Order: sequence, then C-alpha cells, then structure tokens
Amino acid sequence: MGRALRRPSPALFVSLVALFAALGGTVYAAAKTDGRSIKVKSLPGNRLKLGSVPGNRLKPGAIGAGQLAPNSIGAQQIDEATLGQVPSAVHADNADTALEAQTALAAVNAINANTVNGHSAGCLPDTQLFAGACWQSKANGAATAPNAALTCALDGGALPEALQLAAFAQQPGVKLDGGDEWSSEISSYTAPNAYSVATVSASAIVGSALVNGGMSETRKYRCVFQLVT
Repeated sequence: MGRALRRPSPALFVSLVALFAALGGTVYAAAKTDGRSIKVKSLPGNRLKLGSVPGNRLKPGAIGAGQLAPNSIGAQQIDEATLGQVPSAVHADNADTALEAQTALAAVNAINANTVNGHSAGCLPDTQLFAGACWQSKANGAATAPNAALTCALDGGALPEALQLAAFAQQPGVKLDGGDEWSSEISSYTAPNAYSVATVSASAIVGSALVNGGMSETRKYRCVFQLVT
C-alpha cells in the first residue's frame, strides 16, 4: 500500500497564499502604472526621455532663459502674434514720423528757395525770387531817384539794374508801373547833381529821366533784396 499524502499544515497554506498574492500584485502594478500613478516631483528631469514632455505641459515660467540650450528654439516655434513691440522700435516709429514732418516742412519752405553757402534760403512775403535775389512784387510810391535809392538801402536792399528790371518786367504776373520805374544806372552825366537815370517801362523799354538838383523827376520804384537764410 502506498504512503498517504500528508495534509499541508496551516502555516504552509498561508505562505503559499502570500506568495501568490505578492506575484499577482507585481504583475498588476507593472500593467497599471502610468503618469497619474507617479507622485508629483518624484521623478528628476534626467529620468525623462528626451521629447517625451510637450511644451503645453510645462507651467509658464517654469524654464528660464538661462536653462535653454543655444538655438533650441527656432523661428518656426515662435508665435509672432504673442510678441510685443520692442521699446526701441517705438522710438524708431517716432523718429520716422518726426523725419517725415521735418521733410514736409523743408519742402514747404523750399518754395522759391535757393542755397547759399550750403544753407537753405528764400524770400520774405511780398517779394519773389528772380535772378538769385528777392524782388518786391509791387512798386513803391513815386519818389526822386536819390530818395528811392536811399529808401531801398535803409531797408537792406538796392534799386535794380536797368536790364535786369527789363527782364523782370517780362516775367509772368509781373507788371511795372505805366509811368516807368527807376533803375540804379546813370545813363548820362553832364554836371554835378545833373544827370539822367535809366528807367524801364511796363513794356520793358529802357529810357531815362533827368535828375537836376531840386527839379528832379519822380518815378515809382521797387527794391531788390538778398535771399534770406
């Protein structure tokens, strides 16, 4: 007759149950472990696989500029709409606006303007540019030739030369006085304080008028001034 099998002792039974429970728990843990099962801050960065964490999973400000590898972010990864204007660019816009304004103002002031020694120069109101100088647009009241010359000189100008005045008379919109205007030229000299001064008519004809002491004739006149810088 064979030997009968011994009934396992309670201690052996408990040991076997504990072994199977331990093995089953290890398999369950290996199968069920995921990110939610990992305790926060329990894994150091060097345990993460490169590229395993997308950017949208990072807390804003979690990575400082000093922690980024050189050239780790390309232009394709930057949303331009999220970028504000660089402070210096604001000043650049203002500088452009100021430059445009100055250019426009210079253009306005450049009307009827020449350049004198590198500086912009133009004519004062009631005068117009002709032959590199500023001519009065309208003639002054009648006066003797010496008084006309004196008045122009006191204002910083002079009477024009006869041929220049004749040329000015032919410019569009210019009309000399019908009774002729004084020029600065003496056409003839006969004695002290007795001479003739060249005049120019509205039709640009050069003539002369007598100056003879207190019997001097009167004519209208206009002064010519240098460009104003």
